[in-house]
Amino acid sequence: MDGNLFWVFALAVLLGGSLIMFGGKKAEEAKDWPQSIQWGYLLVLIGGFGLLSNYMSFTAVMLIFVLVTGAVWLLDKLILSRKRVAAGKPAGHFVDYSRSFFPVICLVFLLRSFVAEPFQIPSSSMRPGLIVGDFILVNKFTYGLRVPVSNAVAIPINKVERGDVVVFNYPPDPKINYIKRVIGLPGDVVEYRQKRLSINGKALPTQEDGTYEYLEQGLMMIQAERLKETMDNRSYSVLNNPNTPVVALGQVRDFPARDNCRYDETGFVCKVPAGHYFMLGDNRDNSLDGRYWGFVDDKLMVGKAFMIWMNFGDTSRIGKMIR
Repeated sequence: MDGNLFWVFALAVLLGGSLIMFGGKKAEEAKDWPQSIQWGYLLVLIGGFGLLSNYMSFTAVMLIFVLVTGAVWLLDKLILSRKRVAAGKPAGHFVDYSRSFFPVICLVFLLRSFVAEPFQIPSSSMRPGLIVGDFILVNKFTYGLRVPVSNAVAIPINKVERGDVVVFNYPPDPKINYIKRVIGLPGDVVEYRQKRLSINGKALPTQEDGTYEYLEQGLMMIQAERLKETMDNRSYSVLNNPNTPVVALGQVRDFPARDNCRYDETGFVCKVPAGHYFMLGDNRDNSLDGRYWGFVDDKLMVGKAFMIWMNFGDTSRIGKMIR
């Protein structure tokens, strides 16, 4: 997390806590707590999410909030409410807001964990299919219902297939989400040389499809060759820049199962370990992907990207299916 953001979230928690402590009491006939207390809980919620997200996944943070608010809700339902009625006292603001937050947070948690989750495309690594500013939806149950946080498959449904566009936790830092295309399944031998991709010794069919231009980070115009690549009867577009090396050897990390790969000036070849996948970006010469940081463990899989639901800069992309 950026240092400035850390202090913003920390200040939100401190300010929110102060507002809650010194925000006054609810008027006798009032339905709501004073606005200072309302703002205090909102700031604590936002700041708490931000601070905890620095140390764990967003799903884990949400689970903590679900458990805390749920415990308060259940305790109030079974014990506190009866004592309160007997004493003729109203609920305190902590109990009141926990009861209000719990169903909302729980619903969001369940939807994000088991149904669909939104993401935003931050880079050009998946051009031309996905561009900066695309907001996408990811199907969370395509590859099976998974246990939140551990991400182990509890109920298998479908298997990952070559050519799928997937979101996964970035192996060197699982708190970060990446999106790439699945190129290699467990046991596959992936080879990429002279800007051409081969799977298990068989070169993928490619067809020239004109050129493609885009503005990178609003500063530099990039022109690349567009190719139509076909994998397992699935066609999609990829970009190549003839003047860029197949792999920047100086950027290759020392990753787990690194011995499964061989690199040289013409490209690389890797054998995918059991329980792992190999990922590449469609924008082959502008993508930090598996050739640099290795393989993706199945436990890091988030889901399959299937639709663009918003792009504020280009509304014509709304509803476009991801292939």
